[in-house]
Amino acid sequence: MSDAAFTFLTAGEICFGRGVAGKAVARALGFGARVLMVHGANPARAEWLMEGLRGAGAEVVGFACGHEPDVGLIEAGVEAARDHGAQVVVSLGGGAVIDAGKAVAALVPATRPMLDHMEVVGRGLPLEADPLPFIALPTTAGTGAEVTKNAVIGVPEAGRKVSLRDARMLPDLALVDPGLTDGLPKAVTLASGLDAVTQVIEPYVSSKANRMTDALCRAAIAPGLRALRLLVDVGEDQAARDDLAWCSLSGGLALANAGLGAVHGLAGPIGGVSPAPHGAVCGRLLPFVLEENARRAEGVTAVRLAEVRGWIAEAFGGAPDEAPATLEAWAREAGLPGLQAMGLEPAQFGAVAEAAVASSSMKGNPVALDVACLHKILYCAG
Repeated sequence: MSDAAFTFLTAGEICFGRGVAGKAVARALGFGARVLMVHGANPARAEWLMEGLRGAGAEVVGFACGHEPDVGLIEAGVEAARDHGAQVVVSLGGGAVIDAGKAVAALVPATRPMLDHMEVVGRGLPLEADPLPFIALPTTAGTGAEVTKNAVIGVPEAGRKVSLRDARMLPDLALVDPGLTDGLPKAVTLASGLDAVTQVIEPYVSSKANRMTDALCRAAIAPGLRALRLLVDVGEDQAARDDLAWCSLSGGLALANAGLGAVHGLAGPIGGVSPAPHGAVCGRLLPFVLEENARRAEGVTAVRLAEVRGWIAEAFGGAPDEAPATLEAWAREAGLPGLQAMGLEPAQFGAVAEAAVASSSMKGNPVALDVACLHKILYCAG
């Protein structure tokens, strides 16, 4: 953990702050005039950017990502981009929309079948050619997908969510404007915000942490927790939105370089067999994973987990030793459902635990958790 030598990869350029979304039109045109605009289910939310691009002379085609991306959606997006002769892909939306755009940009120049490049269910081959230029504008503070090198894609016939991954998939430009997250519904803020804080906590305690990721996580965990509680318990607050957006960006930077842990090790298989939203799943699992990790932790890992408990206690009250239970109770009272209410059946717990043990995210977990332990976590979170 935190060895002196490390490698750090991220987006080609990151612009953070209120108003930076205004740079999107000029920067997109710098890559080409034929734009594929990937947006959420409601195209009206992206109309300001599409009209801005058209007004500046771009030829724009919209492509809707109304749900977490799967193979069929990505294939349709690749076809739309090729038919349009797209020169640049722009994603405006949450993590699903950004992952969809990232995958489409990667696969438009490809000649091999998509599954050849997929992990677990495919051959995991590297891309044959550089992706199309890709710009990401996140509208939620959650996944940090704007600075990661993979896209998580559902494969329904395999009952799994797996990654398309290549360092060249890192966005050319990430425009992280907290103003785009203003006014998000409470349920979205809760689920995406819990994902954001999970993604700075897991890299901080990861067995693959390094000095750079440590610096990012230490500066983001406490402000992210405080911002999440304020936005959910009190209401809209610009400074809190800014802090949560920073937490999300920091998590994306950290996880891309230090990995994750058991929360995401379990969340991946859960997403493949149920309709449960990713952020909500992570938020539900986090307290129970923290407890199980703490039971087995020694040395630096134990110290870091104690720091995390202290930061949670500062944000949510209570004693540090009881912090995971405090966080779980707060999230539940705020409306976060259990796993069964999200669509995961108890009969699926065993298969999910088995799949999680072999997942790439588990490689970063700071202690070894076997199938029986992971099954216990699922039962508690159910």
